Amino acid sequence: MLTSDWWRSAAIYQVYVRSFADGDGDGTGDLAGVRSRLPYLAELGIDALWFNPWYPSPMADGGYDVADYRAVDPAFGTLAEAEKLIAEARVLGIRTIIDIVPNHVSDRHPWFRAALAAGPGSPERELFHFRPGRGAGGELPPNDWPSQFAGVTWTRVADGQWYLHLFTPEQPDLNWAHPAVRQEHEDVLRFWFERGAAGVRIDSAALLAKDPALPDVVEGGDAPHPYIDRDELHDIYRSWRGVADAYDGVLIGEIWLPDTERFARYLRPDELHTAFNFDFLACPWDAARLRASIDGTLAAHAPVGAPATWVLANHDVTRTVTRYGRADTGFDFATKAHGTPTDLALGARRARAAALLTLALPGSVYLYQGEELGLPEVEDIPADRLQDPMYFRSGGTDPGRDGCRVPLPWSGSEPPYGFGGAGTWLPQPAGWGGLTAQAQAADPDSMLGLYRTALRVRRTEAGLGDGPLRWLDAGDGVLAFAREGGFGCVLNISPHPVALPRHRRILLASGPLDEGLLPQDTAVWLRLDE
Repeated sequence: MLTSDWWRSAAIYQVYVRSFADGDGDGTGDLAGVRSRLPYLAELGIDALWFNPWYPSPMADGGYDVADYRAVDPAFGTLAEAEKLIAEARVLGIRTIIDIVPNHVSDRHPWFRAALAAGPGSPERELFHFRPGRGAGGELPPNDWPSQFAGVTWTRVADGQWYLHLFTPEQPDLNWAHPAVRQEHEDVLRFWFERGAAGVRIDSAALLAKDPALPDVVEGGDAPHPYIDRDELHDIYRSWRGVADAYDGVLIGEIWLPDTERFARYLRPDELHTAFNFDFLACPWDAARLRASIDGTLAAHAPVGAPATWVLANHDVTRTVTRYGRADTGFDFATKAHGTPTDLALGARRARAAALLTLALPGSVYLYQGEELGLPEVEDIPADRLQDPMYFRSGGTDPGRDGCRVPLPWSGSEPPYGFGGAGTWLPQPAGWGGLTAQAQAADPDSMLGLYRTALRVRRTEAGLGDGPLRWLDAGDGVLAFAREGGFGCVLNISPHPVALPRHRRILLASGPLDEGLLPQDTAVWLRLDE
């Protein structure tokens, strides 16, 4: 799929570098480890890799606190190694997407250190949001903005001023009204495109622009939100699009918005190419809800001619096998909790069916590392090993995201399962021997076998990827649709086995059929009679 519009149909694999593979034996994943596993990724059949931030960082938020956008953290390797990885992957037909974090930088970034040293009223502080506090002595934060994590969004420095951070105090927000901030990021885009990156994933893409008055949040009414989805963002991304087009690069936004019309504005032909589909990711395992999400997604993208994206999991959400094995199968940051009763066998069966559903839908698809192995969420990480700030800033009431970031099992019957060094930066559980890539590679019926076969079929079926979808008549609890070329997909979520539509042959099934009928929580790909 080495065409200029590859992104419209691509299968993209997300690499969380710390947890993918360890090449130097220190227990932390690195670029050497990724390079050693490129044959595995090529055999899996993906078209591109999206890397979470690999830049120098104090790791206050898993690398999303960036100290230098033009280098690689020594824990992961070197800039030269990143360039080599990008080139070697491209030889295998795999493109590279890097992660840009434009809303904030690390408090160790040279700009912020200079701002602290320069003092109130200085040009250096204009690159951020420094303000005097409220109250008689300036002892209160400048406004009431809620944090994206638990806790406050303002921190007071020694000279009495406060600075804004929508995430942790170690992640000061940049002032995107300042031309130097815009210029710097456009230069960073050019830096990575010139090193072979094919695309950029934009973290927290709807948060950059702030109301310059920094007013309190007023719920309801028609006034624009002071920092979410402001109209000024579109001019920023039109400028970015000009940079990307010069390199045939792709821009992918992380945009959580409930308003589909406003969401689609970011995907106009002169702005971003695609954006993540979080409505589908958060959708519960319910046929009517899934169909509504699919229809709503396709309807939102159609007016701007952008392809939809489909994703079941990422580095921020509960792993699919665990989520689908619970009574509440949706995802919400506010309600996730460890210790919830979970049927992992049920979750795995549903995750297999969901894989065939997502891979058959129009557009591109994202696969988070370890999903192809059917890994569950790890919920018993000792408290002294947890690292996610969501856990610490909530006082432990939020379990955080470390459970989906545990290093991958590659081989063997006990930790570290071929990951690398004797110890891993997050502990792996016992009992993952049967989930290793090595164990599953020998079993065509494993989760890995299913993904490999499905991705191979997806590449060879002309009707898959971007293109039209036509719903077929089906009973309650059943999703059935056709793609071009006589391809059909049927998913049964109803409590009873159902008959398949007229077909010439079965291409792939997520589980065994029941005397020719499709059982509950099972999906099938068909060559339809048409």
